[in-house]
Amino acid sequence: MSQTPPFPEAAPAATSPTGQPAASLSTLVITLLKGVIYREEDEGLWGRLLHLQNQVREYVSVLGLVLIIDPAEGYAYLRSTPETEEEEAASRLPRLIARRPLSFHVSLLLALLRQQLARFDATGGDTRLVLTRDEIASMLQTFLPESSNEVRQLGQIETYIRRVADLGFLRPLPPTSPDTANAPPRYEVRRILKAYIDADWLATLDERLDAYLAHARSPEQPDSTAFATPAAEHAPEPDAPLFPAFADTGLNDRD
Repeated sequence: MSQTPPFPEAAPAATSPTGQPAASLSTLVITLLKGVIYREEDEGLWGRLLHLQNQVREYVSVLGLVLIIDPAEGYAYLRSTPETEEEEAASRLPRLIARRPLSFHVSLLLALLRQQLARFDATGGDTRLVLTRDEIASMLQTFLPESSNEVRQLGQIETYIRRVADLGFLRPLPPTSPDTANAPPRYEVRRILKAYIDADWLATLDERLDAYLAHARSPEQPDSTAFATPAAEHAPEPDAPLFPAFADTGLNDRD
């Protein structure tokens, strides 16, 4: 008779300051498996996660996952346990979150948004970076082949933006008033992007952009080009991968 693997028991259900039941261990794990937990979106859930973080870590470790919490930025997420070279293939756990490569232009858009976020943080102003669709399009158009059909090109850019939003790095914002309903869509750049592309890699972006610019403007450059393998240590060749191996938050693995 099979037995269920032992999991740590959740702490007794508590009550939040609003009188509602506090999040249980199961609720926390399921929410993390579905995506990122942000402090600003649910203070109660965030506080419960901090309180039960050791139990969550033990729980998800059985699944080959690691809990990452960034208190300063206010987000938490799960990532696959890093594999060591000494680890035998037979003992490796199947990946719960399958890795899928990103297209060239989606990868490039993520890098440009990360660069914009770094510049925004350097100003020391608001904590939320909000960009319009036109501002994002302007950032990316430099790296697209020249086109006489601006409508078609904008449609391509909107496809890249939607993909980045689906990955959880951009959050569409509703119109601020009925008067702005017809204005270009606005997006918040989610700070989880800082976990996906760290400051060390970002510091090398400028020296890479010339090579990527030539590659991106090539009419023969297919959008399906994958960039999920480790990057070279120096300035890349045009077909080198955009993101390094450490860029593994699991966010690009979700449907």
